[in-house]
Amino acid sequence: MSAVADPTVLAAAPGTGPGSGAGRGAARRRGWRSLFIQIAVLLVLIVALFVWLANASLSEVERATLAPAELWRMTLEHLKLTVVSAVIVLVIAVPLGIALTRGPLRRANGVILAIANIGQAAPAVGLVVLLAFAMGFGSPAAIVALVLYAILPVLRNTMVGLDGVDSRLVEAGQGMGMSASAVLFKVELPLAVPVMLSGIRTALVLLVGTATLATFINGGGLGLLITTGVNLSQTAVLVVGSLLVALLALVVDWIGKVVEFVARPKGLA
Repeated sequence: MSAVADPTVLAAAPGTGPGSGAGRGAARRRGWRSLFIQIAVLLVLIVALFVWLANASLSEVERATLAPAELWRMTLEHLKLTVVSAVIVLVIAVPLGIALTRGPLRRANGVILAIANIGQAAPAVGLVVLLAFAMGFGSPAAIVALVLYAILPVLRNTMVGLDGVDSRLVEAGQGMGMSASAVLFKVELPLAVPVMLSGIRTALVLLVGTATLATFINGGGLGLLITTGVNLSQTAVLVVGSLLVALLALVVDWIGKVVEFVARPKGLA
């Protein structure tokens, strides 16, 4: 008689559970497969857009507006606005979020978050225009407006991620003789990385979408296609501009997912 394996024994066998090394390895492989499928779909959509653009029946004005060189120039302007704003947001929000989880500065949490929330509470287009009148029309005013609009998710998620670290792990690090800075950089920040990167990813997508408003103050970017399409009733220009912004946001979100996936501590499921 052949022995029948007890399912309870198999479930309890080391190395087979979802939290085991094998389980984590399978989860990471599924994660990479999902990311590759997503970027493949995005690339197909981008290629389909440009194939349609090459074969569409367009007027002379539409062809001039949607010339590859013009689209590339506006895309680079849009990316420049996004990247510069994102770097400034990170330089301000991450250190500030860390500082607000340390000692006496915790008391200022409510005030700082309320100030940071002003950027998102105010209508984005109103914020852009007001800053343009205060600073002058152009990309600098647009960048300041974008920073104010996107700083809250990064600041809040930095604080939430650090506050969510198990206090017993912090105490264990301190008990091993680690300094406060060593505990922060070797224990707290690595464990808070997933939450922090989620906030950064959200901010990046917000920046890509909101950067379209820079066109109202001569800040450049893909928003020019949308306003041109609306003002001149050029449907093709409007559709291409809207699709490019949406696809760019999806690509940026995908890059954020990749960074988040790679930076996640290996021990986390």
